[in-house]
Amino acid sequence: MKLQCDVEVVNRMLPSFGIRNRGKGVRAVLSIGKHVDKTSHRSNIYMMICTAKDRAGSRYKLKDNIEKFFTWFVEEGKATVRIKEPAVDICLSKADANSLKNFLSAARLADRGSDASSLPLSTLTPVRARDVEQPKKKLSIVSKKDYPLTSSFPYSLEQLQVSYCKLSRVDMRMLSLKALRKLDLSNNHIKKLPATIGDLGCLSELILHNNHLEAFSEALCLSTLQRTLQLLDLSQNRLRSLPAQFCQLKELVNLKLDDNELVCLPFHVGRLSSLRFLSAAHNQLAVLPGDFRKLSLENLDLFGNPFVQPNPLDHTMKLTFPLPLQELATRAVANLRLPYGPHLIPAHLCRDLEVAKTCECGRVCLNYFIKTAVSMNLHQVSHTVVLVDDMGGTDAPVQQHFCSLSCYSEFLDKSFQRGIR
Repeated sequence: MKLQCDVEVVNRMLPSFGIRNRGKGVRAVLSIGKHVDKTSHRSNIYMMICTAKDRAGSRYKLKDNIEKFFTWFVEEGKATVRIKEPAVDICLSKADANSLKNFLSAARLADRGSDASSLPLSTLTPVRARDVEQPKKKLSIVSKKDYPLTSSFPYSLEQLQVSYCKLSRVDMRMLSLKALRKLDLSNNHIKKLPATIGDLGCLSELILHNNHLEAFSEALCLSTLQRTLQLLDLSQNRLRSLPAQFCQLKELVNLKLDDNELVCLPFHVGRLSSLRFLSAAHNQLAVLPGDFRKLSLENLDLFGNPFVQPNPLDHTMKLTFPLPLQELATRAVANLRLPYGPHLIPAHLCRDLEVAKTCECGRVCLNYFIKTAVSMNLHQVSHTVVLVDDMGGTDAPVQQHFCSLSCYSEFLDKSFQRGIR
Protein backbone atom coordinates (compact mmCIF):
# COMPACT_ATOMS: atom_id res chain seq x y z
CA MET A 1 0.00 0.00 0.00
CA LYS A 2 1.52 3.32 -1.12
CA LEU A 3 0.35 6.92 -0.97
CA GLN A 4 1.76 10.08 -2.54
CA CYS A 5 1.04 13.30 -0.64
CA ASP A 6 2.58 16.13 1.35
CA VAL A 7 3.80 15.07 4.81
CA GLU A 8 4.86 16.93 7.93
CA VAL A 9 6.17 14.91 10.88
CA VAL A 10 5.50 16.90 14.06
CA ASN A 11 7.41 15.98 17.22
CA ARG A 12 4.98 16.44 20.10
CA MET A 13 7.84 16.89 22.60
CA LEU A 14 9.37 19.98 20.94
CA PRO A 15 6.98 22.59 22.45
CA SER A 16 8.04 21.50 25.96
CA PHE A 17 11.58 22.61 25.03
CA GLY A 18 10.33 25.90 23.58
CA ILE A 19 10.95 24.78 19.99
CA ARG A 20 8.35 25.28 17.28
CA ASN A 21 7.79 23.00 14.32
CA ARG A 22 8.53 24.23 10.81
CA GLY A 23 4.84 23.95 9.88
CA LYS A 24 5.19 23.02 6.23
CA GLY A 25 4.78 19.66 4.55
CA VAL A 26 7.08 18.18 1.91
CA ARG A 27 6.29 15.81 -0.94
CA ALA A 28 6.61 12.20 0.17
CA VAL A 29 5.74 8.61 -0.61
CA LEU A 30 4.24 6.61 2.26
CA SER A 31 4.38 2.81 2.25
CA ILE A 32 2.99 0.14 4.54
CA GLY A 33 4.95 -3.10 4.50
CA LYS A 34 6.94 -5.72 6.40
CA HIS A 35 10.40 -5.11 7.83
CA VAL A 36 12.64 -7.42 9.89
CA ASP A 37 13.79 -5.78 13.12
CA LYS A 38 17.58 -6.14 13.42
CA THR A 39 17.54 -6.55 17.22
CA SER A 40 14.62 -8.94 17.70
CA HIS A 41 14.89 -10.50 14.22
CA ARG A 42 11.10 -10.40 14.08
CA SER A 43 9.07 -9.28 11.12
CA ASN A 44 6.77 -6.34 11.88
CA ILE A 45 4.58 -4.04 9.84
CA TYR A 46 5.84 -0.49 9.46
CA MET A 47 4.86 2.75 7.83
CA MET A 48 7.77 4.19 5.86
CA ILE A 49 7.99 7.85 4.81
CA CYS A 50 10.35 8.71 1.94
CA THR A 51 11.12 12.31 0.89
CA ALA A 52 13.51 13.93 -1.58
CA LYS A 53 16.04 14.51 1.25
CA ASP A 54 15.50 11.07 2.81
CA ARG A 55 14.82 8.68 -0.06
CA ALA A 56 15.85 5.68 2.12
CA GLY A 57 12.92 6.55 4.36
CA SER A 58 12.00 6.76 8.05
CA ARG A 59 10.05 3.82 9.50
CA TYR A 60 7.33 3.82 12.17
CA LYS A 61 6.03 0.61 13.70
CA LEU A 62 2.24 0.30 13.41
CA LYS A 63 1.05 -2.63 15.56
CA ASP A 64 -0.41 -1.26 18.82
CA ASN A 65 1.46 1.98 18.15
CA ILE A 66 -1.24 4.32 16.78
CA GLU A 67 -2.84 6.51 19.42
CA LYS A 68 -5.43 8.21 17.22
CA PHE A 69 -6.50 9.01 13.65
CA PHE A 70 -7.72 12.54 12.84
CA THR A 71 -9.87 12.34 9.72
CA TRP A 72 -12.21 15.34 9.85
CA PHE A 73 -10.91 16.63 6.50
CA VAL A 74 -10.25 13.34 4.73
CA GLU A 75 -12.52 14.38 1.84
CA GLU A 76 -10.12 17.26 1.23
CA GLY A 77 -7.15 14.88 1.14
CA LYS A 78 -6.03 15.71 4.71
CA ALA A 79 -5.54 13.51 7.80
CA THR A 80 -3.22 13.06 10.80
CA VAL A 81 -1.90 9.83 12.30
CA ARG A 82 -0.76 10.15 15.93
CA ILE A 83 2.03 7.66 16.74
CA LYS A 84 2.69 6.59 20.34
CA GLU A 85 6.41 5.84 20.06
CA PRO A 86 8.14 8.01 19.02
CA ALA A 87 5.71 10.79 20.05
CA VAL A 88 5.03 12.25 16.61
CA ASP A 89 2.02 13.33 14.58
CA ILE A 90 2.22 12.44 10.90
CA CYS A 91 0.23 15.15 9.11
CA LEU A 92 -0.89 14.27 5.59
CA SER A 93 -2.22 16.73 2.99
CA LYS A 94 -2.72 17.14 -0.77
CA ALA A 95 -3.58 13.47 -1.13
CA ASP A 96 -6.16 11.88 -3.37
CA ALA A 97 -9.17 11.43 -1.07
CA ASN A 98 -9.95 7.82 -2.09
CA SER A 99 -6.30 6.74 -1.91
CA LEU A 100 -5.99 8.38 1.49
CA LYS A 101 -9.04 6.51 2.83
CA ASN A 102 -7.63 3.19 1.63
CA PHE A 103 -4.23 3.95 3.17
CA LEU A 104 -5.75 4.85 6.55
CA SER A 105 -7.86 1.68 6.50
CA ALA A 106 -4.71 -0.42 5.98
CA ALA A 107 -2.95 1.47 8.81
CA ARG A 108 -5.88 0.75 11.17
CA LEU A 109 -5.76 -2.97 10.37
CA ALA A 110 -1.99 -3.01 10.94
CA ASP A 111 -2.42 -1.23 14.28
CA ARG A 112 -4.96 -3.85 15.41
CA GLY A 113 -2.54 -6.65 14.51
CA SER A 114 -4.65 -8.08 11.70
CA ASP A 115 -3.28 -11.00 9.74
CA ALA A 116 -0.65 -9.71 7.33
CA SER A 117 -2.18 -11.76 4.52
CA SER A 118 -5.28 -9.56 4.67
CA LEU A 119 -3.28 -6.34 4.25
CA PRO A 120 -2.23 -4.75 0.92
CA LEU A 121 1.48 -4.55 1.84
CA SER A 122 4.26 -2.97 -0.19
CA THR A 123 7.98 -3.62 -0.25
CA LEU A 124 9.77 -1.09 1.95
CA THR A 125 12.46 0.07 -0.46
CA PRO A 126 13.93 3.51 -1.22
CA VAL A 127 11.92 5.51 -3.74
CA ARG A 128 12.96 7.03 -7.04
CA ALA A 129 13.71 10.75 -7.11
CA ARG A 130 10.83 11.50 -9.47
CA ASP A 131 8.34 9.91 -7.03
CA VAL A 132 9.03 12.57 -4.41
CA GLU A 133 9.31 15.60 -6.65
CA GLN A 134 6.96 18.50 -5.97
CA PRO A 135 3.75 18.19 -8.03
CA LYS A 136 4.20 19.59 -11.50
CA LYS A 137 1.93 22.57 -12.17
CA LYS A 138 2.91 23.46 -15.74
CA LEU A 139 3.79 21.39 -18.81
CA SER A 140 4.54 22.55 -22.36
CA ILE A 141 4.86 20.12 -25.28
CA VAL A 142 5.61 21.72 -28.65
CA SER A 143 6.91 18.77 -30.62
CA LYS A 144 5.32 15.48 -31.62
CA LYS A 145 8.40 13.54 -30.50
CA ASP A 146 7.94 14.85 -26.94
CA TYR A 147 4.29 13.80 -26.73
CA PRO A 148 3.74 11.13 -24.02
CA LEU A 149 2.38 7.95 -25.58
CA THR A 150 2.88 5.49 -22.72
CA SER A 151 3.07 7.69 -19.62
CA SER A 152 0.21 9.79 -18.27
CA PHE A 153 0.10 13.55 -17.74
CA PRO A 154 0.99 14.66 -14.17
CA TYR A 155 -2.27 14.71 -12.23
CA SER A 156 -1.39 18.03 -10.56
CA LEU A 157 -1.12 20.06 -13.79
CA GLU A 158 -2.76 23.48 -13.77
CA GLN A 159 -1.41 24.63 -17.15
CA LEU A 160 -0.97 22.36 -20.16
CA GLN A 161 0.19 23.32 -23.64
CA VAL A 162 0.25 20.74 -26.42
CA SER A 163 1.02 22.46 -29.73
CA TYR A 164 2.44 21.40 -33.12
CA CYS A 165 1.75 17.74 -32.34
CA LYS A 166 -0.70 17.15 -35.24
CA LEU A 167 -3.44 16.02 -32.84
CA SER A 168 -6.67 15.23 -34.70
CA ARG A 169 -8.68 14.92 -31.47
CA VAL A 170 -8.41 15.85 -27.81
CA ASP A 171 -6.57 13.19 -25.79
CA MET A 172 -9.00 11.88 -23.16
CA ARG A 173 -6.12 11.67 -20.65
CA MET A 174 -6.12 15.49 -20.57
CA LEU A 175 -9.73 15.49 -19.44
CA SER A 176 -8.87 13.71 -16.18
CA LEU A 177 -6.68 16.65 -15.05
CA LYS A 178 -9.16 18.10 -12.58
CA ALA A 179 -6.86 20.94 -11.45
CA LEU A 180 -6.36 22.22 -15.01
CA ARG A 181 -6.88 25.98 -15.35
CA LYS A 182 -5.31 26.62 -18.75
CA LEU A 183 -5.46 24.25 -21.73
CA ASP A 184 -3.60 25.30 -24.89
CA LEU A 185 -4.14 22.99 -27.87
CA SER A 186 -3.21 25.54 -30.53
CA ASN A 187 -1.62 24.63 -33.86
CA ASN A 188 -2.99 21.10 -34.20
CA HIS A 189 -5.54 19.40 -36.50
CA ILE A 190 -8.45 19.04 -34.07
CA LYS A 191 -11.83 18.89 -35.86
CA LYS A 192 -14.22 18.33 -32.96
CA LEU A 193 -14.26 19.05 -29.24
CA PRO A 194 -15.55 16.41 -26.80
CA ALA A 195 -18.36 17.54 -24.51
CA THR A 196 -16.31 16.24 -21.57
CA ILE A 197 -14.05 19.31 -21.77
CA GLY A 198 -16.94 20.87 -19.89
CA ASP A 199 -16.16 18.59 -16.94
CA LEU A 200 -12.89 20.42 -16.25
CA GLY A 201 -14.31 22.36 -13.34
CA CYS A 202 -11.39 24.80 -12.93
CA LEU A 203 -10.76 25.62 -16.60
CA SER A 204 -10.53 29.38 -17.15
CA GLU A 205 -8.47 29.54 -20.38
CA LEU A 206 -9.08 27.41 -23.48
CA ILE A 207 -6.83 28.12 -26.47
CA LEU A 208 -7.69 26.36 -29.74
CA HIS A 209 -6.01 28.71 -32.19
CA ASN A 210 -5.19 27.28 -35.65
CA ASN A 211 -7.06 23.98 -35.69
CA HIS A 212 -9.75 22.52 -37.99
CA LEU A 213 -12.80 23.15 -35.81
CA GLU A 214 -16.10 23.46 -37.65
CA ALA A 215 -18.39 23.80 -34.62
CA PHE A 216 -18.51 24.72 -30.94
CA SER A 217 -21.13 22.48 -29.38
CA GLU A 218 -24.19 23.47 -27.35
CA ALA A 219 -23.15 20.96 -24.67
CA LEU A 220 -19.94 22.91 -23.97
CA CYS A 221 -21.92 26.14 -23.67
CA LEU A 222 -24.19 24.56 -21.06
CA SER A 223 -21.40 22.87 -19.06
CA THR A 224 -19.46 24.10 -16.02
CA LEU A 225 -17.56 26.36 -18.44
CA GLN A 226 -20.44 28.79 -17.87
CA ARG A 227 -18.97 29.53 -14.45
CA THR A 228 -15.22 29.28 -15.09
CA LEU A 229 -14.20 30.12 -18.67
CA GLN A 230 -12.70 33.60 -19.01
CA LEU A 231 -10.54 33.34 -22.14
CA LEU A 232 -11.53 31.47 -25.30
CA ASP A 233 -9.38 31.54 -28.43
CA LEU A 234 -11.08 29.99 -31.48
CA SER A 235 -9.12 31.98 -34.07
CA GLN A 236 -7.96 30.42 -37.34
CA ASN A 237 -10.48 27.61 -37.52
CA ARG A 238 -13.38 26.80 -39.86
CA LEU A 239 -16.33 28.06 -37.85
CA ARG A 240 -19.32 29.36 -39.80
CA SER A 241 -21.57 30.03 -36.81
CA LEU A 242 -21.82 29.73 -33.05
CA PRO A 243 -24.84 28.28 -31.20
CA ALA A 244 -27.37 30.55 -29.51
CA GLN A 245 -26.33 28.93 -26.20
CA PHE A 246 -22.82 30.35 -26.66
CA CYS A 247 -23.99 33.44 -24.76
CA GLN A 248 -24.39 31.30 -21.62
CA LEU A 249 -20.59 31.60 -21.20
CA LYS A 250 -21.16 34.73 -19.14
CA GLU A 251 -17.76 34.78 -17.42
CA LEU A 252 -15.93 35.31 -20.73
CA VAL A 253 -13.60 38.31 -20.60
CA ASN A 254 -11.53 37.69 -23.74
CA LEU A 255 -12.96 36.12 -26.93
CA LYS A 256 -10.91 35.60 -30.09
CA LEU A 257 -12.73 34.60 -33.28
CA ASP A 258 -10.38 35.96 -35.96
CA ASP A 259 -9.84 34.22 -39.30
CA ASN A 260 -12.86 31.96 -39.36
CA GLU A 261 -15.81 31.83 -41.78
CA LEU A 262 -18.40 33.34 -39.43
CA VAL A 263 -21.38 34.84 -41.23
CA CYS A 264 -22.98 36.07 -37.99
CA LEU A 265 -22.28 36.50 -34.29
CA PRO A 266 -24.55 34.90 -31.66
CA PHE A 267 -27.94 36.62 -31.58
CA HIS A 268 -27.74 37.45 -27.85
CA VAL A 269 -24.05 38.41 -27.81
CA GLY A 270 -25.00 41.31 -25.51
CA ARG A 271 -25.54 38.80 -22.69
CA LEU A 272 -21.78 38.35 -22.43
CA SER A 273 -21.74 41.02 -19.74
CA SER A 274 -18.17 40.32 -18.57
CA LEU A 275 -16.68 40.51 -22.07
CA ARG A 276 -13.99 43.18 -22.41
CA PHE A 277 -11.88 42.05 -25.38
CA LEU A 278 -13.47 40.85 -28.63
CA SER A 279 -11.69 40.19 -31.90
CA ALA A 280 -13.51 38.79 -34.92
CA ALA A 281 -11.39 40.15 -37.74
CA HIS A 282 -11.28 38.52 -41.18
CA ASN A 283 -14.60 36.67 -41.10
CA GLN A 284 -17.67 36.93 -43.36
CA LEU A 285 -19.75 39.24 -41.15
CA ALA A 286 -22.14 41.41 -43.17
CA VAL A 287 -24.03 42.87 -40.21
CA LEU A 288 -23.87 42.76 -36.41
CA PRO A 289 -26.78 41.52 -34.26
CA GLY A 290 -28.90 44.18 -32.57
CA ASP A 291 -27.83 42.86 -29.15
CA PHE A 292 -24.28 44.02 -29.97
CA ARG A 293 -25.26 47.46 -28.61
CA LYS A 294 -25.37 46.06 -25.07
CA LEU A 295 -21.66 45.19 -24.96
CA SER A 296 -19.21 47.23 -22.90
CA LEU A 297 -15.73 46.51 -24.24
CA GLU A 298 -12.19 47.78 -23.77
CA ASN A 299 -10.90 46.61 -27.14
CA LEU A 300 -12.74 45.60 -30.32
CA ASP A 301 -11.33 44.36 -33.63
CA LEU A 302 -13.67 43.68 -36.58
CA PHE A 303 -11.25 44.52 -39.39
CA GLY A 304 -11.58 42.78 -42.73
CA ASN A 305 -15.27 41.82 -42.70
CA PRO A 306 -17.53 42.44 -45.74
CA PHE A 307 -19.94 44.74 -43.91
CA VAL A 308 -22.90 45.99 -45.95
CA GLN A 309 -23.61 49.68 -46.40
CA PRO A 310 -26.73 50.25 -44.26
CA ASN A 311 -29.78 51.81 -45.92
CA PRO A 312 -32.96 52.28 -43.84
CA LEU A 313 -35.08 51.80 -46.97
CA ASP A 314 -33.46 48.45 -47.70
CA HIS A 315 -35.48 46.13 -45.47
CA THR A 316 -36.80 42.59 -45.11
CA MET A 317 -40.55 42.31 -44.55
CA LYS A 318 -41.77 39.37 -42.46
CA LEU A 319 -45.16 40.69 -41.40
CA THR A 320 -48.65 39.37 -42.13
CA PHE A 321 -51.98 40.99 -41.32
CA PRO A 322 -53.44 40.06 -38.99
CA LEU A 323 -50.64 38.51 -36.96
CA PRO A 324 -51.08 34.77 -36.25
CA LEU A 325 -52.45 33.90 -32.82
CA GLN A 326 -49.24 32.07 -31.89
CA GLU A 327 -47.16 35.20 -32.59
CA LEU A 328 -49.55 37.35 -30.55
CA ALA A 329 -49.47 34.89 -27.64
CA THR A 330 -45.68 34.52 -27.56
CA ARG A 331 -45.26 38.30 -27.83
CA ALA A 332 -47.56 38.68 -24.83
CA VAL A 333 -45.51 36.16 -22.83
CA ALA A 334 -42.31 38.09 -23.58
CA ASN A 335 -43.69 41.62 -23.18
CA LEU A 336 -45.47 40.81 -19.91
CA ARG A 337 -42.41 38.83 -18.70
CA LEU A 338 -44.52 35.80 -17.88
CA PRO A 339 -42.64 32.72 -16.64
CA TYR A 340 -42.39 29.93 -19.19
CA GLY A 341 -40.63 26.63 -19.76
CA PRO A 342 -41.04 23.29 -21.56
CA HIS A 343 -43.27 22.14 -18.69
CA LEU A 344 -45.71 24.97 -19.51
CA ILE A 345 -45.50 25.51 -23.27
CA PRO A 346 -44.17 23.47 -26.23
CA ALA A 347 -40.38 23.29 -26.44
CA HIS A 348 -40.25 24.93 -29.89
CA LEU A 349 -41.99 28.02 -28.48
CA CYS A 350 -39.39 28.18 -25.73
CA ARG A 351 -36.67 28.18 -28.40
CA ASP A 352 -38.48 30.99 -30.25
CA LEU A 353 -38.68 33.06 -27.08
CA GLU A 354 -34.96 32.60 -26.47
CA VAL A 355 -34.20 34.43 -29.74
CA ALA A 356 -36.93 37.06 -29.48
CA LYS A 357 -36.13 40.38 -31.21
CA THR A 358 -36.58 43.73 -29.50
CA CYS A 359 -38.22 46.53 -31.49
CA GLU A 360 -37.05 50.13 -31.17
CA CYS A 361 -40.25 50.79 -29.22
CA GLY A 362 -39.13 48.32 -26.55
CA ARG A 363 -41.66 45.62 -27.35
CA VAL A 364 -40.78 42.12 -28.54
CA CYS A 365 -41.35 40.33 -31.84
CA LEU A 366 -40.50 36.74 -32.73
CA ASN A 367 -41.14 35.36 -36.21
CA TYR A 368 -43.00 38.32 -37.73
CA PHE A 369 -41.14 41.62 -38.08
CA ILE A 370 -39.47 44.14 -40.39
CA LYS A 371 -35.68 43.98 -40.43
CA THR A 372 -33.14 46.50 -41.64
CA ALA A 373 -29.58 47.59 -40.81
CA VAL A 374 -28.51 50.87 -39.25
CA SER A 375 -25.04 52.32 -38.86
CA MET A 376 -23.42 52.41 -35.42
CA ASN A 377 -20.12 53.93 -34.35
CA LEU A 378 -18.27 51.12 -32.57
CA HIS A 379 -16.88 53.56 -30.01
CA GLN A 380 -20.35 53.38 -28.45
CA VAL A 381 -19.52 49.87 -27.21
CA SER A 382 -15.72 49.88 -26.94
CA HIS A 383 -13.06 52.22 -25.58
CA THR A 384 -10.53 51.16 -28.23
CA VAL A 385 -11.60 50.18 -31.76
CA VAL A 386 -9.41 48.75 -34.51
CA LEU A 387 -10.38 50.37 -37.81
CA VAL A 388 -13.09 48.43 -39.63
CA ASP A 389 -11.61 48.99 -43.09
CA ASP A 390 -8.69 50.51 -44.95
CA MET A 391 -10.59 53.80 -45.19
CA GLY A 392 -10.21 54.45 -41.47
CA GLY A 393 -13.85 53.86 -40.56
CA THR A 394 -15.13 52.84 -37.15
CA ASP A 395 -18.81 52.44 -38.13
CA ALA A 396 -20.48 49.07 -38.70
CA PRO A 397 -24.03 48.00 -39.63
CA VAL A 398 -26.22 46.66 -36.83
CA GLN A 399 -29.50 44.82 -37.29
CA GLN A 400 -32.67 46.60 -36.25
CA HIS A 401 -36.05 44.87 -35.93
CA PHE A 402 -39.50 46.47 -35.89
CA CYS A 403 -42.62 44.83 -34.53
CA SER A 404 -45.05 46.77 -36.76
CA LEU A 405 -45.36 49.04 -39.77
CA SER A 406 -46.00 52.05 -37.53
CA CYS A 407 -42.70 51.52 -35.67
CA TYR A 408 -40.82 51.21 -38.96
CA SER A 409 -42.51 54.33 -40.38
CA GLU A 410 -41.65 56.32 -37.26
CA PHE A 411 -38.02 55.18 -37.57
CA LEU A 412 -37.89 56.28 -41.23
CA ASP A 413 -39.32 59.69 -40.37
CA LYS A 414 -36.63 60.22 -37.73
CA SER A 415 -33.91 59.05 -40.15
CA PHE A 416 -35.03 61.49 -42.89
CA GLN A 417 -35.24 64.36 -40.38
CA ARG A 418 -31.68 63.67 -39.24
CA GLY A 419 -30.59 63.53 -42.89
CA ILE A 420 -32.19 66.92 -43.66
CA ARG A 421 -30.42 68.52 -40.72
